[in-house]
Amino acid sequence: MAAPQVFSIAQAPITCHAFNGDRSHLALSLNDTKVDVYTKQGKGWQITDTLSEHDRTITSIDWAPITNRIVTASQDRNAYVWSQSLDPDTGRMVWKPTLVLLRINRAATFVRWSPNEDKFAVASGARTIAICSFDPENNWWVARHLKKPIRSTVLSVDWHPNNVLLAAGSADTKARVFSAYIKDVDKRPAPTVWGEKLPFNTVCGEYASPAGGWVHAVGFSPSGDTLAFASHDSSITIVYPGGPTIHTIRLQSLPFVTLTWTAEDTLVAAGYDCNPVVYSGGLDGWSLAGTLDDTVGATKTGGTRTGTVGRLNTAAFNAFRNADTRGHTSETVTDTELHTIHQNTITSVRPYEKGADGTVARVSTSGVDGKLVIWNVSAVSAGGLTGRLGAI
Repeated sequence: MAAPQVFSIAQAPITCHAFNGDRSHLALSLNDTKVDVYTKQGKGWQITDTLSEHDRTITSIDWAPITNRIVTASQDRNAYVWSQSLDPDTGRMVWKPTLVLLRINRAATFVRWSPNEDKFAVASGARTIAICSFDPENNWWVARHLKKPIRSTVLSVDWHPNNVLLAAGSADTKARVFSAYIKDVDKRPAPTVWGEKLPFNTVCGEYASPAGGWVHAVGFSPSGDTLAFASHDSSITIVYPGGPTIHTIRLQSLPFVTLTWTAEDTLVAAGYDCNPVVYSGGLDGWSLAGTLDDTVGATKTGGTRTGTVGRLNTAAFNAFRNADTRGHTSETVTDTELHTIHQNTITSVRPYEKGADGTVARVSTSGVDGKLVIWNVSAVSAGGLTGRLGAI
């Protein structure tokens, strides 16, 4: 498998990241109030613009690949849409913000453009999802709210390919599928496995996490006929509404907080264990396919090791385990470096590049360690790398 590309962006946590359409530019937030826009220069990235309009920590970024617009969401309860225009004074393209009337009274937590890029969804701590569309008469973005039956903070959203259905994961331990149909914006959608009549705020599906954990991440498969969500109870759930069939994968690792589909039968998930993991399957069942991190299963000197992986395979953890099981410890902790490329929680995994067959060939991850990593996923197939995972 090709080696991943590793970029040490900063000595600060990367909250979120997004690439433009041709992946020549990168927008990310370092857990602060601004967005840095980077341009690819040689083998690295250089800051070329800074988007400063928010006055609280930015929580999410999305970059529309076709219209080349950036949308940002923040704890200041606001969102801005950024577009480029020519500055007559300098003769260069600059980013200008457009106001979004979210009408929420809690932090905005997550944002994603719809597939047609004519609207976007903003999750929030106000038990509300704002579906935003452009009002040309007033030159701003207005929001309609999805509210019922949400009972807590919405942590993630994902759009169905038909530009109407929206999946949402919430701290009320539920993943839901809503209709976000807007009459003046959307064409009447064709029937799907999620339903036929889809007026705004129709709940097309509601699914609970297996052990009552917050639903950190949700995602539709490329066809939109399958839903996956990751919960804080260390589980991933795959939903086939046509059955209905639900598969639950119980993890022996720490919880995942982000996921993305790479094909109709494959997804990548990552989180607190610092290691992106691939799962594959179908209607008959799902299983672990492997890990994207080649360093798992090998020591620093190239030898083979067994046991747990990721953050759990450190000298500190081993010393604690010995103290817990034997009642004493004689080991001195001298090495707390993880045997993974990411050295802290992976906060975001996103599709990076598609292959010739239309499936996602590479994904990008960013984390609390300030690293951005681009991984090759095309070489991972069902069962192909399971042996490297030890006792995961």
